[in-house]
Amino acid sequence: MDEFTRRFNVSLEKDREIRQVLSTVYAALEEKGYNPINQIVGYILSEDPTYITNHNSARTLIRKVDRDELLQVLVRTYLSQKPPEETESV
Repeated sequence: MDEFTRRFNVSLEKDREIRQVLSTVYAALEEKGYNPINQIVGYILSEDPTYITNHNSARTLIRKVDRDELLQVLVRTYLSQKPPEETESV
């Protein structure tokens, strides 16, 4: 039997869940011909669910995610990425 204590990181699980919801919503918006980035930004800024299509239950899914948590995940993910290489103008 294993004598080590296993750690369960709720934050990582929550981040994965939010990422999955956002991916599903993005795909649904794209399938319906919308610009997913514009629609998701509109939803985040206004919290108006009509920015999100009902297609594939995307609107129901996005409303299950707390907007503050969604923003935290987006900012954390963005800041954890390597910065793009700056090109020098000659």
